[in-house]
Amino acid sequence: MRRIVIKVGSAVLTEQNRVARERMAALVELIAKVKEKGTEVILVSSGAVAAGYTLCRLDKKKLSNRQALASIGQPRLMSMYQKKFGRFGVLVAQILLTADDFDSRKRTYHAKCAVETLLSQNVVPIINENDVTATEELVFGDNDQLSAHVAHYFDADLLVILSDIDCYYDKDPHKYDDAKPLKVVHEIPKEDLEAECTPNGSFATGGIVTKLKAASFLLKHHKKMYLASGFDLSDAYAFLIEGRHEGGTLFTAS
Repeated sequence: MRRIVIKVGSAVLTEQNRVARERMAALVELIAKVKEKGTEVILVSSGAVAAGYTLCRLDKKKLSNRQALASIGQPRLMSMYQKKFGRFGVLVAQILLTADDFDSRKRTYHAKCAVETLLSQNVVPIINENDVTATEELVFGDNDQLSAHVAHYFDADLLVILSDIDCYYDKDPHKYDDAKPLKVVHEIPKEDLEAECTPNGSFATGGIVTKLKAASFLLKHHKKMYLASGFDLSDAYAFLIEGRHEGGTLFTAS
């Protein structure tokens, strides 16, 4: 059976300092339809800080406040996912991980066993960085890196990143009108991997650079990554359900 990881970031899941319910509902419907095709899905989801902020208006610029908001928001986020997946008869489970969990063979093994058990029961594991303790994620946007590690260590065939960035361009589309989208990428230039992170939105912590680093990690391990818009899911539907590559960028070693 095919297995994929779908990662959705705060830029897609949040709007005007709250969780974007309609986008979340569209994401859940996409995942339900992918599962109907016989594909196992692991979801890596940001949004805990934003969910917490809707309940407690702490200053997001202060790290300890962001950690507190994540602590408040994580159960709220999961409750929203439970209700939306429940409409399709799909159970979900929460797994919180940090980069340290992948530095330990023992912890990686136990996490993988838990994921395998959940998938065997047709449950969708929803993974998030443990924002309360993993401070680097809050600063550098490591949920992109986390999703790449999840895809590799949990034996997924493909990582799908749904973002406010619809694809990878040959140059910055915000600066150059003649920037062209790259449909298939086999190698990422070093200068693009070392560029400055430019996240969008008050809750977003990544940008194109963190996504390229995730793709680079997977390319080195002979895995594939697909980057597409999380606002308009038509490209994702075409790619994942209909097998057509209309838009978005596929990163593949071959």
